[in-house]
Amino acid sequence: MLKRLDFDPPAAAARAQCIGVLDSGVGGLTVLRALHRRLPGAAMVYIGDVSHAPYGERPADEIAARCVALVGSLAARGARLIVVACNTATVLAIEALRARWPALSFVGVEPGVKPAVFLSRSRRIAVMATTATAASARLRELIDRHAQGAHVHVQPCPGLAAAIERGVLDGPELLAVLRPGCESIIAANVDTVVLGCTHYPFVEPTLRVLLGADITLIDTAAAIAERTASLWEQGSPRFETTPDIRVLSTGALGTMQLLLERCAGLEQVRVARLSEGVQKNSPSPSS
Repeated sequence: MLKRLDFDPPAAAARAQCIGVLDSGVGGLTVLRALHRRLPGAAMVYIGDVSHAPYGERPADEIAARCVALVGSLAARGARLIVVACNTATVLAIEALRARWPALSFVGVEPGVKPAVFLSRSRRIAVMATTATAASARLRELIDRHAQGAHVHVQPCPGLAAAIERGVLDGPELLAVLRPGCESIIAANVDTVVLGCTHYPFVEPTLRVLLGADITLIDTAAAIAERTASLWEQGSPRFETTPDIRVLSTGALGTMQLLLERCAGLEQVRVARLSEGVQKNSPSPSS
């Protein structure tokens, strides 16, 4: 029995074509911000799975099941291009999602190892990531493919995404979570750090203080937006859309609303609650 996300969109809304964006919670808002900046005329629906956030410390099979539920809901709301705006979900679920919905286009999020190696003067970089992403075979493959002999220090950041989900964006509590990982990164003598979770850009100011001005931070949101735009614009003659952004949460709304107000271009968007139900059959792969 598969949990799904309940929805009852009006018939016109269900027929409208849009870009769907999913994340474990609030982190993908950094990607939504970049998408809206790059495609200001496109309709978008964002679902943050706040009731199950963060994904980075949950079992792989649970994350995969949640992603199926989220994509089913987005497809029913007219999404024909899905951005999986979560590194952990991309690592653990995107290939299964592509197989299940072959008619949909998917864009995933991966840590920016390649641009980090290109920018590094010392050829020593670090990747900050959730526990699940840091331990994944997919990250190891990404490093093997793009490191080109550079030293890559992988730094798990347990508790960081969860703190951001609680709205902890500065202050002593954030410092307590960040400091051990930042000290390890400094000890690794790197000059470039990849933000390997879409939550992490929200605490970039504190990261810059702890890591120092000489370390370059890599956020891949703009590159994700460019890839999405290329796919969307290829299909645009088929897509009749009006610029509209809907942001939905499966859990509490407060932190998501707070962070939306910090995202340029999204300040006026209001978060709505998406309740959960139970469905006996999984969403149709042909959605």
